Amino acid sequence: MTGPRPAAPAAAPRPPAAVTRLDGSPAAPGDLAALALYNYGHFTTLRVERGRVRGLGLHLRRLADDCRTLFGTDPDTATGLTDGVRAALRRVARAHEAPLTVRVTVCATDTTLEGPGTAAPTALLSTRPAAAAAPPPLRLTAATYVRDLPEVKHTGLFGTLRLRADVRRRGFDDALLLDHDDHVLEGTTWNVCFWDGTRLLWPRGRALPGVTARLLRDAAAGAGVPVGDAPLTRAGLGSLRAAFATNAAFGVRPVACVDDVAFAGDPDVTALTATLTERYADVPGEPL
Repeated sequence: MTGPRPAAPAAAPRPPAAVTRLDGSPAAPGDLAALALYNYGHFTTLRVERGRVRGLGLHLRRLADDCRTLFGTDPDTATGLTDGVRAALRRVARAHEAPLTVRVTVCATDTTLEGPGTAAPTALLSTRPAAAAAPPPLRLTAATYVRDLPEVKHTGLFGTLRLRADVRRRGFDDALLLDHDDHVLEGTTWNVCFWDGTRLLWPRGRALPGVTARLLRDAAAGAGVPVGDAPLTRAGLGSLRAAFATNAAFGVRPVACVDDVAFAGDPDVTALTATLTERYADVPGEPL
């Protein structure tokens, strides 16, 4: 049986990331008040390295699509969002030689309990150092939780962060989210895929269409690994041979176990892990 490990000692807290407007000026209280009070907005997180971003076009499309969904406006017509984000990311890249994880958050400063008003959405930028080393495999526990409007990368993170904190107190690293019929959906802030010995499978269900997941699908197919979608259940996890979490911050991260289902590191799994990691790393970044 593979159970939870003792919780690791808490790491020293990082200093809070500075939040700026896209023009580089510090965000004022008025820029942040509505977001802090009502948490209505959307974002995308990307890795900036040597003036390039993997999947930049997909990240910009996400910002545009989610802006239309949450605010009912075309962001490029209303705010010049795409050009503004590119210019902001270029400025950040010039100022930092080391890779950065950058979050672009879109909100409306006139949001109240009645919802967003008529003001054009505002885009804000925050940065943190990118992870320098590959993190260890994840030890997960399954939890029933379906995010609100899962197709949108929105700022409503309370539920998933509370869930993550709870499972970490129980010795796991994170939670694998299931719907109410025990179908696998996604992770708290990442997508997940599985290998059945032949194909790399993404769970079929309502989940965020992740940029890194999209890039990995294409990279895996290019490496000759068949890919597809399938309905996957908690009960069926034991028949699968490997699992991987994906997001822009850490790229491709192996999963060690989900509760008492362990994904053994046999030679085939080890080789597949190396192939996926290398092929994702080889995905060319788009210039800013």
